[in-house]
Amino acid sequence: MTLETLSTNKAFGGVQGVYRHESRETGTAMTFAVFVPDHAPGETLPVLFYLSGLTCTHANVMEKGEYRAACAAERIIFVAPDTSPRGPDLAGNPVPDDAEGKYDFGLGAGFYVDATQPPFAQHYRMRSYIEQELPALIAAHFPADMTRQGITGHSMGGHGALTVALRNPGRFRSVSAFAPIVAPSQVPWGHKALGGYLGEDKGAWAQHDAVALIGSGARLPDLLVDQGDADQFLEEQLKTHLLEEACAKAGQPATIRMQPGYDHSYYFISTFMAEHVRWHGARLKG
Repeated sequence: MTLETLSTNKAFGGVQGVYRHESRETGTAMTFAVFVPDHAPGETLPVLFYLSGLTCTHANVMEKGEYRAACAAERIIFVAPDTSPRGPDLAGNPVPDDAEGKYDFGLGAGFYVDATQPPFAQHYRMRSYIEQELPALIAAHFPADMTRQGITGHSMGGHGALTVALRNPGRFRSVSAFAPIVAPSQVPWGHKALGGYLGEDKGAWAQHDAVALIGSGARLPDLLVDQGDADQFLEEQLKTHLLEEACAKAGQPATIRMQPGYDHSYYFISTFMAEHVRWHGARLKG
Protein backbone atom coordinates (compact mmCIF):
# COMPACT_ATOMS: atom_id res chain seq x y z
CA MET A 1 0.00 0.00 0.00
CA THR A 2 2.00 2.96 -1.31
CA LEU A 3 1.41 6.29 0.42
CA GLU A 4 2.44 9.66 -0.99
CA THR A 5 3.24 12.42 1.50
CA LEU A 6 1.81 15.74 0.30
CA SER A 7 2.82 17.85 3.30
CA THR A 8 4.04 17.66 6.90
CA ASN A 9 4.15 20.41 9.51
CA LYS A 10 5.22 20.32 13.12
CA ALA A 11 2.41 21.25 15.51
CA PHE A 12 2.14 20.95 19.29
CA GLY A 13 5.24 18.78 19.30
CA GLY A 14 3.78 16.32 16.80
CA VAL A 15 3.36 16.15 13.03
CA GLN A 16 0.34 17.19 10.98
CA GLY A 17 0.52 15.41 7.65
CA VAL A 18 -1.54 15.15 4.48
CA TYR A 19 -1.27 11.98 2.41
CA ARG A 20 -2.58 10.54 -0.85
CA HIS A 21 -2.92 7.02 -2.21
CA GLU A 22 -4.60 5.11 -5.00
CA SER A 23 -7.69 3.52 -3.50
CA ARG A 24 -8.69 0.01 -4.46
CA GLU A 25 -12.23 0.69 -3.19
CA THR A 26 -13.02 3.93 -5.00
CA GLY A 27 -10.71 3.43 -7.98
CA THR A 28 -9.48 7.01 -7.50
CA ALA A 29 -6.76 8.86 -5.65
CA MET A 30 -7.86 9.56 -2.07
CA THR A 31 -6.41 12.19 0.27
CA PHE A 32 -6.52 12.19 4.06
CA ALA A 33 -4.95 14.06 6.98
CA VAL A 34 -3.27 12.54 10.04
CA PHE A 35 -1.95 14.24 13.18
CA VAL A 36 0.56 12.14 15.12
CA PRO A 37 1.55 13.43 18.56
CA ASP A 38 5.13 13.26 19.78
CA HIS A 39 5.94 9.72 20.88
CA ALA A 40 8.85 7.45 21.73
CA PRO A 41 10.41 5.21 19.05
CA GLY A 42 8.41 2.02 18.79
CA GLU A 43 5.54 3.40 20.85
CA THR A 44 1.99 3.06 19.54
CA LEU A 45 -0.89 5.45 20.21
CA PRO A 46 -4.70 5.20 20.10
CA VAL A 47 -6.52 6.46 17.00
CA LEU A 48 -9.51 8.79 16.64
CA PHE A 49 -11.21 8.87 13.22
CA TYR A 50 -13.11 12.04 12.29
CA LEU A 51 -15.67 11.89 9.46
CA SER A 52 -16.58 15.22 7.89
CA GLY A 53 -19.88 16.55 6.64
CA LEU A 54 -21.40 17.59 3.32
CA THR A 55 -19.14 19.57 0.94
CA CYS A 56 -16.05 18.98 3.11
CA THR A 57 -12.64 17.48 2.41
CA HIS A 58 -9.95 16.45 4.90
CA ALA A 59 -8.94 20.11 5.06
CA ASN A 60 -11.99 21.57 6.81
CA VAL A 61 -11.39 20.00 10.19
CA MET A 62 -7.62 20.17 9.76
CA GLU A 63 -7.79 23.95 9.32
CA LYS A 64 -10.76 24.83 11.56
CA GLY A 65 -11.33 21.95 13.98
CA GLU A 66 -8.80 22.93 16.67
CA TYR A 67 -8.07 19.34 17.71
CA ARG A 68 -4.26 19.24 17.75
CA ALA A 69 -3.57 20.66 21.23
CA ALA A 70 -6.05 18.23 22.80
CA CYS A 71 -4.76 15.28 20.76
CA ALA A 72 -1.19 16.12 21.76
CA ALA A 73 -2.20 16.28 25.43
CA GLU A 74 -4.19 13.04 25.25
CA ARG A 75 -1.61 11.42 22.93
CA ILE A 76 -4.17 10.39 20.31
CA ILE A 77 -3.61 10.05 16.56
CA PHE A 78 -6.30 12.00 14.66
CA VAL A 79 -7.32 10.78 11.18
CA ALA A 80 -9.48 12.88 8.83
CA PRO A 81 -10.43 11.29 5.47
CA ASP A 82 -12.24 12.85 2.53
CA THR A 83 -16.02 12.59 2.15
CA SER A 84 -16.21 11.12 -1.36
CA PRO A 85 -14.11 10.02 -4.31
CA ARG A 86 -13.06 12.90 -6.52
CA GLY A 87 -12.24 13.45 -10.17
CA PRO A 88 -13.72 15.39 -13.09
CA ASP A 89 -14.99 12.26 -14.83
CA LEU A 90 -16.84 10.76 -11.86
CA ALA A 91 -20.59 10.31 -12.12
CA GLY A 92 -22.48 12.71 -9.91
CA ASN A 93 -19.79 15.34 -9.65
CA PRO A 94 -21.20 18.85 -10.07
CA VAL A 95 -19.22 21.09 -12.39
CA PRO A 96 -18.27 24.54 -11.02
CA ASP A 97 -20.95 26.47 -12.92
CA ASP A 98 -23.67 23.93 -12.15
CA ALA A 99 -23.03 23.14 -8.49
CA GLU A 100 -26.02 24.87 -6.90
CA GLY A 101 -28.47 22.39 -5.43
CA LYS A 102 -26.06 19.45 -5.72
CA TYR A 103 -24.03 19.97 -2.53
CA ASP A 104 -25.89 17.11 -0.82
CA PHE A 105 -25.28 14.42 -3.45
CA GLY A 106 -22.23 13.32 -5.42
CA LEU A 107 -18.96 15.19 -4.98
CA GLY A 108 -18.26 15.81 -1.29
CA ALA A 109 -21.38 13.86 -0.27
CA GLY A 110 -20.54 10.16 -0.27
CA PHE A 111 -22.69 9.55 2.86
CA TYR A 112 -20.34 6.72 3.90
CA VAL A 113 -22.24 4.10 1.91
CA ASP A 114 -21.23 1.65 -0.82
CA ALA A 115 -23.42 2.68 -3.74
CA THR A 116 -25.26 -0.09 -5.56
CA GLN A 117 -26.97 2.06 -8.21
CA PRO A 118 -25.43 3.01 -11.54
CA PRO A 119 -23.51 5.09 -12.31
CA PHE A 120 -22.32 5.57 -8.72
CA ALA A 121 -21.55 1.97 -7.79
CA GLN A 122 -18.16 1.97 -9.51
CA HIS A 123 -16.55 4.70 -7.37
CA TYR A 124 -18.80 5.66 -4.47
CA ARG A 125 -17.64 3.02 -1.99
CA MET A 126 -17.05 5.12 1.11
CA ARG A 127 -18.36 2.50 3.55
CA SER A 128 -15.71 -0.02 2.52
CA TYR A 129 -13.09 2.71 2.33
CA ILE A 130 -13.74 3.86 5.91
CA GLU A 131 -14.40 0.45 7.44
CA GLN A 132 -11.62 -1.51 5.70
CA GLU A 133 -9.13 0.24 3.46
CA LEU A 134 -8.31 3.35 5.49
CA PRO A 135 -7.80 1.53 8.83
CA ALA A 136 -5.41 -0.88 7.11
CA LEU A 137 -3.43 2.07 5.74
CA ILE A 138 -3.26 3.70 9.16
CA ALA A 139 -2.10 0.44 10.76
CA ALA A 140 0.58 -0.06 8.10
CA HIS A 141 2.03 3.47 7.96
CA PHE A 142 1.55 5.11 11.37
CA PRO A 143 2.34 4.24 15.01
CA ALA A 144 -1.26 3.27 15.66
CA ASP A 145 -2.61 0.87 18.25
CA MET A 146 -5.61 -0.43 16.37
CA THR A 147 -6.96 -2.14 19.49
CA ARG A 148 -7.74 1.38 20.77
CA GLN A 149 -9.93 3.12 18.20
CA GLY A 150 -12.49 5.88 18.57
CA ILE A 151 -14.66 7.57 15.97
CA THR A 152 -16.45 10.89 15.70
CA GLY A 153 -17.84 13.16 13.00
CA HIS A 154 -20.01 16.11 12.05
CA SER A 155 -23.42 16.14 10.35
CA MET A 156 -23.16 13.62 7.47
CA GLY A 157 -19.94 12.53 9.17
CA GLY A 158 -21.76 12.17 12.48
CA HIS A 159 -24.17 9.86 10.65
CA GLY A 160 -21.14 8.00 9.33
CA ALA A 161 -19.48 7.70 12.74
CA LEU A 162 -22.63 6.38 14.39
CA THR A 163 -23.47 3.84 11.70
CA VAL A 164 -19.90 2.61 11.18
CA ALA A 165 -19.57 2.01 14.94
CA LEU A 166 -23.01 0.38 15.27
CA ARG A 167 -22.26 -2.00 12.38
CA ASN A 168 -18.85 -2.97 13.79
CA PRO A 169 -19.42 -3.97 17.42
CA GLY A 170 -16.27 -4.16 19.48
CA ARG A 171 -14.09 -2.16 17.10
CA PHE A 172 -14.51 1.27 18.68
CA ARG A 173 -14.04 1.94 22.37
CA SER A 174 -15.53 5.42 22.04
CA VAL A 175 -18.09 7.07 19.74
CA SER A 176 -19.17 10.70 19.59
CA ALA A 177 -20.74 13.09 17.11
CA PHE A 178 -21.37 16.77 16.41
CA ALA A 179 -24.85 17.55 15.03
CA PRO A 180 -25.28 14.15 13.38
CA ILE A 181 -27.93 13.13 10.87
CA VAL A 182 -29.40 10.46 13.16
CA ALA A 183 -32.20 9.03 11.01
CA PRO A 184 -31.48 9.58 7.31
CA SER A 185 -34.40 7.32 6.36
CA GLN A 186 -36.68 10.02 7.79
CA VAL A 187 -35.19 13.24 6.40
CA PRO A 188 -34.74 14.86 2.95
CA TRP A 189 -30.94 14.64 2.90
CA GLY A 190 -31.17 10.93 3.57
CA HIS A 191 -33.97 10.28 1.10
CA LYS A 192 -31.90 11.90 -1.65
CA ALA A 193 -28.61 10.21 -0.79
CA LEU A 194 -29.81 6.75 0.19
CA GLY A 195 -32.29 6.62 -2.67
CA GLY A 196 -29.69 7.80 -5.17
CA TYR A 197 -26.90 5.53 -4.01
CA LEU A 198 -28.81 2.46 -2.80
CA GLY A 199 -32.10 2.53 -4.70
CA GLU A 200 -35.64 2.64 -3.39
CA ASP A 201 -35.57 -0.53 -1.26
CA LYS A 202 -35.79 1.07 2.17
CA GLY A 203 -34.77 -2.20 3.77
CA ALA A 204 -31.28 -1.51 2.43
CA TRP A 205 -31.31 1.94 4.01
CA ALA A 206 -31.60 0.57 7.54
CA GLN A 207 -27.91 -0.38 7.68
CA HIS A 208 -27.15 3.33 7.23
CA ASP A 209 -29.58 4.72 9.80
CA ALA A 210 -28.44 5.01 13.42
CA VAL A 211 -31.94 5.12 14.86
CA ALA A 212 -32.94 2.02 12.88
CA LEU A 213 -29.76 0.17 13.87
CA ILE A 214 -30.30 0.88 17.57
CA GLY A 215 -33.92 -0.16 17.22
CA SER A 216 -32.84 -3.49 15.71
CA GLY A 217 -30.43 -4.24 18.57
CA ALA A 218 -27.07 -2.68 17.63
CA ARG A 219 -25.27 -1.09 20.56
CA LEU A 220 -22.36 1.22 21.37
CA PRO A 221 -20.20 1.10 24.50
CA ASP A 222 -21.12 4.73 25.18
CA LEU A 223 -22.09 7.80 23.18
CA LEU A 224 -21.54 11.55 23.37
CA VAL A 225 -23.48 13.90 21.07
CA ASP A 226 -23.42 17.70 21.01
CA GLN A 227 -26.08 19.58 19.05
CA GLY A 228 -26.58 23.32 18.77
CA ASP A 229 -30.14 24.46 19.42
CA ALA A 230 -29.70 27.29 16.87
CA ASP A 231 -28.65 24.85 14.14
CA GLN A 232 -30.51 25.77 10.96
CA PHE A 233 -30.82 22.08 10.01
CA LEU A 234 -32.00 20.75 13.37
CA GLU A 235 -35.73 20.43 12.76
CA GLU A 236 -35.81 19.25 9.16
CA GLN A 237 -32.61 17.23 8.66
CA LEU A 238 -31.01 16.27 11.98
CA LYS A 239 -33.95 15.44 14.28
CA THR A 240 -31.79 14.80 17.34
CA HIS A 241 -34.84 13.91 19.41
CA LEU A 242 -35.22 10.69 17.42
CA LEU A 243 -31.80 9.53 18.65
CA GLU A 244 -32.65 10.49 22.23
CA GLU A 245 -35.88 8.48 22.02
CA ALA A 246 -34.19 5.46 20.42
CA CYS A 247 -31.42 5.39 23.04
CA ALA A 248 -33.88 5.75 25.92
CA LYS A 249 -36.10 2.96 24.58
CA ALA A 250 -33.17 0.61 23.99
CA GLY A 251 -31.26 1.38 27.17
CA GLN A 252 -28.32 2.60 25.10
CA PRO A 253 -25.97 4.71 27.29
CA ALA A 254 -25.81 8.19 25.78
CA THR A 255 -25.06 11.77 26.72
CA ILE A 256 -26.92 13.97 24.24
CA ARG A 257 -26.48 17.68 24.91
CA MET A 258 -28.32 20.60 23.36
CA GLN A 259 -25.93 23.55 23.32
CA PRO A 260 -27.74 26.91 23.54
CA GLY A 261 -27.09 29.38 20.73
CA TYR A 262 -24.76 27.23 18.61
CA ASP A 263 -25.30 26.65 14.90
CA HIS A 264 -24.04 24.02 12.44
CA SER A 265 -20.67 25.59 11.68
CA TYR A 266 -17.07 24.89 12.66
CA TYR A 267 -17.39 27.64 15.27
CA PHE A 268 -19.61 25.13 17.06
CA ILE A 269 -17.37 22.13 16.38
CA SER A 270 -14.18 23.87 17.45
CA THR A 271 -15.81 24.99 20.70
CA PHE A 272 -16.46 21.43 21.84
CA MET A 273 -13.72 19.55 19.97
CA ALA A 274 -11.20 19.50 22.83
CA GLU A 275 -13.85 18.19 25.21
CA HIS A 276 -14.69 15.39 22.78
CA VAL A 277 -11.02 14.50 22.39
CA ARG A 278 -10.62 14.32 26.16
CA TRP A 279 -13.78 12.18 26.40
CA HIS A 280 -12.34 9.78 23.85
CA GLY A 281 -8.97 9.89 25.59
CA ALA A 282 -10.48 8.70 28.85
CA ARG A 283 -11.91 5.66 27.06
CA LEU A 284 -8.84 4.91 24.95
CA LYS A 285 -6.32 4.70 27.77
CA GLY A 286 -4.40 1.48 28.38
